[in-house]
Amino acid sequence: MTDLAIHILLVLLMPPLLLGVIGKSKAAFAGRTGAPYLQPYYDLARLFRKGMVFSETTTWLFRAGPIISLATLLTSSLLIPLGNHAAPISFDGDMILFAYLFALGRFATILAALDTGSSFEGMGSAREATYSCLAEPTLFFALIVLARLSGSLSLSTMLTRSLSAVWATSGASMLLLVAALFIILLAENCRIPFDDPTTHLELTMIHEVMALDHSGPLLGCIQYGAALKLFVLGAFFLNIALPLRVGDNLSDWGLFVISQLLLAMAIGTVESVMARLRLTRVPQLLIAGSILSAFAMLLILR
Repeated sequence: MTDLAIHILLVLLMPPLLLGVIGKSKAAFAGRTGAPYLQPYYDLARLFRKGMVFSETTTWLFRAGPIISLATLLTSSLLIPLGNHAAPISFDGDMILFAYLFALGRFATILAALDTGSSFEGMGSAREATYSCLAEPTLFFALIVLARLSGSLSLSTMLTRSLSAVWATSGASMLLLVAALFIILLAENCRIPFDDPTTHLELTMIHEVMALDHSGPLLGCIQYGAALKLFVLGAFFLNIALPLRVGDNLSDWGLFVISQLLLAMAIGTVESVMARLRLTRVPQLLIAGSILSAFAMLLILR
């Protein structure tokens, strides 16, 4: 019961902190003080206190999109184990539900953007749909590798079993998988080099353009959902890349929190030392991630 309470508290409270750590890391590289670590919480509180403005061309799809997207992310957070602790919801085949919950949330966001009738948001929706098609194979190849190594179709069994021995026997495959998943982590969360969440340039925006017409609490749902998506996919990545286990309950929770903060710092570092890719280069990097994960699968199936 304690593990369940900690799981839910971390899911609800920690995601915005990751955005604050990323912002602070980027500010440190630029020689600036930067916004406080808790700035994302202040921004969300401000948005949820504001009113909402709706265009006359929008329908209920525009209002439902952010809510459905956030609901899918909250559900997926209950399927993923955090650190050495099993997920609150676990069953054979939950890995398929986990993958398609993200697809459902993306579909709702795209529908809401298209409902505005804006060609600008339609452009961003087209890019989002295209890049997601290139990113999904990597996730499924990773799930196949984990299912093969664990002998289970449940995420809790895949990710909570000790992967240290797997790294010792299948290190090459795991290394390829980690590289591929880090690429997808950046792409799915619209981080540099794929997208810049702080830009508002028409020719470079992907995810941000789909949220331009939202305001108030709906925009707050979108921003909180973006942070939650980073948290959930980060947990999935860390279970594979850093399978650190102590055995003590609270120590394992502490390790997970520290690992998430270190991952946020790593993302901030990448965004500080790399420039955004040209749009024509983005599909190439996504395909490279799929190829890496495919080779990881071939190595363990040989």
